Formats: sequence, C-alpha cells, structure tokens
Amino acid sequence: MRGVVVAALAGAVLASGCAAFTDDSVGLDNGVQVAAAFYPLAWVAEQVGGDLVEVENLTAPGGEPHDLEPTVRETAEVAQADVVVFERGFQPAVDDTVDENAEGAVVDAAQVVDLVPFRDHGVDSPEDDPHFWQDPLLLAEVGDAVAAQLAEADPDHADGYRTRAADLRAELEQLDREYAEGLADCERDTVVVSHDAFGYLQRYGLRMETILGLSPDSEPTPADLGRLQDLIRSEGVTTVFSESLVSPAVAEQLARDTGVRAAVLDPIEGLSDETDAEDYLSLMRSNLTALQEANGC
Repeated sequence: MRGVVVAALAGAVLASGCAAFTDDSVGLDNGVQVAAAFYPLAWVAEQVGGDLVEVENLTAPGGEPHDLEPTVRETAEVAQADVVVFERGFQPAVDDTVDENAEGAVVDAAQVVDLVPFRDHGVDSPEDDPHFWQDPLLLAEVGDAVAAQLAEADPDHADGYRTRAADLRAELEQLDREYAEGLADCERDTVVVSHDAFGYLQRYGLRMETILGLSPDSEPTPADLGRLQDLIRSEGVTTVFSESLVSPAVAEQLARDTGVRAAVLDPIEGLSDETDAEDYLSLMRSNLTALQEANGC
C-alpha cells in the first residue's frame, strides 16, 4: 500500500511541473537523497554528506518551522528520500508525514540526543525543550547518527561520511569551547529573550528569562511584563532580545518601557533573507558576540 502512496505522490509532483529531488528514482544514481525537516538538521546532513548527498530542507527559507504543514512536494520528498532527518515533537505535521510516507532510513534527533526539560522560573516543565542545536555538542551527536545512516545507504563511501562527521564534531567542539570561554567572566548572567528557544545555553552559566514562554505566538500578561520590568531593573539587564522569523514588537516595547537596548538573537531554526549568506556556525558566533555585549563579558 505504501508503494502506491509513493507512486501517487511522485505522479502528483511531476504533474505540477516540479520534481522533489533532481532524480525522482530512489537510489544512488544521483547520490543519496536526504529530506531534512528544518535548517540545523539540513545543515548537518550537508556537512556530513558533502557532494555525495542531495539534501532537501522541508522548511523553506524564512518559514517558521513550528508552523510547517508539508505540501504535496514536501511529502514526496519524504517518501522518496533514502534518509529522513527530523525531530519528533518539534513539528507535529512532519511527524505524521514521516510516519505515513517515509520509505528510507529515519534519523529522529529526539532519539539521538538527551533533551532537557523547559524551565519555568527555575522549575522543570514536564515538556522537553526541542531546541537542542543551541548546544553544539548535541548537534555533533546528530552528525554521527546521520553519518551512520548515510554509510548504510551508501556503503562504498562510508569512510568519507564518518570522516566528515568527525570533522564536523571537531568544529562543534571548538564552538563549544568558544561559548564556554566567552561567557565565563560576565558582569551579569540574566538574559531576557522573546520566547523559550535558548534554554540549552544555560549550560554556559546563563539564566534565560522569557517574555512569551514556550510559544512565539502567545501574548504576555500584564503580570508577566511587570515581573520582567522589575527583573530588568533589579538585575541591571542591558538588552531585551527578540529573534528572527517572528515579530519583534513585544520585545522592542519591553525594551522601550525599561530604557534598555533591543537586539536580536537568532534561534537558528531557519535562514531568512537577512541571513541567507550565513550558516549555523556564523550565526552561533554572532549570537555569542551579542550575549557578550549584553552581559558585559
């Protein structure tokens, strides 16, 4: 039955005039085909796969990954892929698409890394925080898992995938050292951000306080804003951070109300028109610089 679904999807994509991958046949003729759910996972697949792999990012540049509803084309990409890389629980519609259509190997980042719970005012939530790529060492684990699946799909080039995964790990370990050293001696440790996408940075001694909580689409209550205004003044916070891909209005208003700067931290969930020349490493380093300036490091 699933083969019928794959054939139907491929036919629908071809009828629309656009192929999901360069070659609609699944296999190694045009390299291993990888469908990645959103930017950090696509970036890892590209780094590990090199020119032997064709990677399709299911989340278009500028799109909010949480809101993704796969189209016929994106569903066909999942169905045709030799390897699918996603994170269960982060994009429910992608989870359903993978469960119903994936024919190839699957890498679920939520099974590869140890997710930590969201923290609300210092208390662990029952819900896990999916934004693990803010910790470079966890992203390196995903790189190793992707290499293992690519090696199975394309055993003739297994050593190359493993070598590139090792090189990626070395880069990410260097980035981790930069964060640890760069945030080691700061005047303050409190960071006010628009929503709870940066919890994994608390490993570097930061204390993240959020305006909107778990959802970037929620609205803060007057009590929430009052608490944050008091916190900003009492802790000497210099900056309120909004983020790319969502409206900065609430964060910028809080900054104006308290007389501090407004700046941007990129959650690196996806690229935008402003960041299309960047990559994961450069965006993480830009975030580090912004945090150092805000916290007097």
